[in-house]
Amino acid sequence: MNKFLPAALLPLVLAGCVSIGAKVPDTLLSLTPEAAPEAGATASGRLGEALSVLEPSAEAKVAVLRVPVQIDGANIAYLKKTMWVERPARQFQHLLTETLRARGNRLVVENDEGTKGLRVGGRLLDMGYDVRSRSVVVRFDAVKERPGGAIETRRFESTVPNVEADQESVGPALNTAANVVAKQVADWVG
Repeated sequence: MNKFLPAALLPLVLAGCVSIGAKVPDTLLSLTPEAAPEAGATASGRLGEALSVLEPSAEAKVAVLRVPVQIDGANIAYLKKTMWVERPARQFQHLLTETLRARGNRLVVENDEGTKGLRVGGRLLDMGYDVRSRSVVVRFDAVKERPGGAIETRRFESTVPNVEADQESVGPALNTAANVVAKQVADWVG
């Protein structure tokens, strides 16, 4: 009977080594707009003339649900116990759309390829924490395409300094920096 005891205990021992499913992080981050339309606000117009906000492409370090931490010029880690609720590029698209809609001067849609009006997109270069400067950085290369094909680009950046490298500090600072960049882009778009 003793030789069967270790075999019977094997499942219990393995249960401590195996995890089914991903461990839930302590914190899930999302971007919330500082400027958004009031409840009941409306906009109308022709879809073909609407301002279309495209989902930006993103650098590989930002195209994941983890928050990048730039250690030095060549090394990146990710903030412990913290993840985004949705891809940062998609969240930034929603934030920019809400910021533009809050202005109330035009119909703004997301990702509608059928529009012939002004289109805004770009590339999200950074949305994370920099250890060297103890700051969060949001950097976005915007692309504005006018009807007829004229294209204009511009880089936008916001930095929030003196941020501790923890989940309680980084999340709110990233939200602040992303809202600053969204407002800068909205001012540029007009």
